[in-house]
Amino acid sequence: MTEFLGAAAHIARQAGALLLPYFHRRVKVEYKGDVDLVTEADRASEAFILERLRAYFPSHSVMAEETGGRDTDSPFRWYVDPLDGTTNFAHSYPVFCVSIALAREGEMIVGVVYDPTRDELFAAEKGGGATVNGVPIRVSAIERLEEALVVTGFPSKKRHKNPNIHFYHEMNMRTHGARRPGSAAIDLAYVASGRMDCFWEFHLQPWDLAAGRLLVQEAGGRMSDAEGKPHRLDSPSILASNGHLHEQLLQAFGEISTGKYQAELPPVSRTG
Repeated sequence: MTEFLGAAAHIARQAGALLLPYFHRRVKVEYKGDVDLVTEADRASEAFILERLRAYFPSHSVMAEETGGRDTDSPFRWYVDPLDGTTNFAHSYPVFCVSIALAREGEMIVGVVYDPTRDELFAAEKGGGATVNGVPIRVSAIERLEEALVVTGFPSKKRHKNPNIHFYHEMNMRTHGARRPGSAAIDLAYVASGRMDCFWEFHLQPWDLAAGRLLVQEAGGRMSDAEGKPHRLDSPSILASNGHLHEQLLQAFGEISTGKYQAELPPVSRTG
């Protein structure tokens, strides 16, 4: 590992270890908005990560979910999500992670996603491939959309203004199945490792996906927005796939966007 990847992996593992005692004792939950949660665990994990990054790389910029981070003149910028999956965490549902990524002059060069409940560290370096706990990973070989297992997520606030429930319904009908675990970083790591064949979502923040998108790219996958345009950290949507399915997915998304639904809502009837 390079210095950057080694540091990111070490910090992510330590932050994950810090989160577990909070998880097991069910921490107090606060609200950032109507339904957007934050816990003392989020804040403790972020404070630890920022302190370690300052110690290792004092001149680097950092973008972090809770505090905003810091800006410098450095060409290097870290993206930190200290606890991706806070709602799961707050409800003792064991799907959450620490996500840390590093960009150099806007290009992502390092990404790690650490799942402390399974002790799985997904890691990627630009041009160096992707691994889980040191073992190389690749995207799946599925080539037919109807055989694909796909994954997505929904916002924790303003759900009524997000179009994804319509895409979820349609994609659930067009594929082998759709999942919604509740952590975008883990979803992307699972696409990279071939456990899922596609991930899509709308209106994510840079720290949600910075590490995961590099994992997918380095594992041989393909990335775009939902319209097929090149994906940027500020894109309004993300579509990550194993590559084989990407054109089929874009066609399906285009049909859904224009109201060409394949699955009609069945009548709701009561029996008994």
